[in-house]
Amino acid sequence: MTDDSPALPPLALYVHVPWCVRKCPYCDFNSHGVGRGAVLPEEEYLAALIADLDADLPLAAGRPLASIFIGGGTPSLMSAAFYSRLFEALAARLPLARDIEITLEANPGTLERGRFAGYRAAGINRLSLGVQSFQDEQLAALGRIHSGADAAAAVDEARRAGFDNLNLDLMHGLPGQTPALALADLEAALALSPEHLSWYQLTLEPNTAFHSHPPPLPEEEVLWDIQDLGHERLEAAGLVRYEISAYARGGRRSRHNLNYWRFGDYLGIGAGAHGKLSRRGGGGAMAIERRWKSRQPDAYLRRSEDPRGFVAGRSLIEEAELPLEFAMNALRLVDGVPLSTWSRCTGREPARLEDRLAAARKKGLLVEDAGRLQATPQGLLFLNELLALISQDRGCQG
Repeated sequence: MTDDSPALPPLALYVHVPWCVRKCPYCDFNSHGVGRGAVLPEEEYLAALIADLDADLPLAAGRPLASIFIGGGTPSLMSAAFYSRLFEALAARLPLARDIEITLEANPGTLERGRFAGYRAAGINRLSLGVQSFQDEQLAALGRIHSGADAAAAVDEARRAGFDNLNLDLMHGLPGQTPALALADLEAALALSPEHLSWYQLTLEPNTAFHSHPPPLPEEEVLWDIQDLGHERLEAAGLVRYEISAYARGGRRSRHNLNYWRFGDYLGIGAGAHGKLSRRGGGGAMAIERRWKSRQPDAYLRRSEDPRGFVAGRSLIEEAELPLEFAMNALRLVDGVPLSTWSRCTGREPARLEDRLAAARKKGLLVEDAGRLQATPQGLLFLNELLALISQDRGCQG
């Protein structure tokens, strides 16, 4: 007797480290400034992470971890020994893909740079440096604690430590930024030959200092010029755009982020971490749950002794919400996804989308390919409009 149940998607792990030296005014992540030289509760946090993972293990369903991403906050505030012990605990509990990608977010300031060799020895094989800009005036406006020279020195040290898979996070649309200044940042980044570049526009998110006291941002026409010129320069340098704000050299796309965009599963451990897990329900149907952990570090640490565990909340994705949930991720990919993936992930037949897909193609938002769900360059620029067209499909709503 064959099992016709849909296969569970690939599984990744996200680990959140909530502490940073200083909260940046644009940051809406779960990060908590502790000042320079603070002693972090490494032992207690490691024990909590392992207990958190143990509680979530049944959701892994025996799948190997394809990737691990450690974000924050500033994960590079933790020692290399912390990560060595964490990975040992992970390997004892879950199968790890032979070629697993393990990414650590790091601050390019001098505070943590000496640890890069230790991180590489611990098993971390991809480094993501939060540079944001190479111009000291812009960095000061963003509240960053490093200089442009610090960023270049951090890349040099990462290379000497053996990292051959390096991402640089870079922002554009910064206060007072001109196209020339934005391109100067890109040239500084390209001079360091990163394998991957995340180049994204500064946005004013709720519950941030910048949202309460907005800085003077460039006019919309300037932002369009920055994006057009930047895309052209990055492509010419061999960094191929594969997602709205992600560029990579051959074979260096972020596997962890691709798993998100392809609607894969991920466990989330740590203060404020989010996870998305699929499980087979009755009759072979797939149920998808999102869950999130306690945000405040102190409360998270106390949860190890709480019968409720670390989970602060959970919700099932309603069937009617699946098309939009899937499209919000998949349509960020420049190449999109096969339309058959839509059916597998949402349980909806492509035929039920025909009228909306036709409307989106007529508007120039989707490519003319009956077998793919793929945004045009214009569709990537106006993604919200494209998503609204698809999610309003009558067949997807009821």
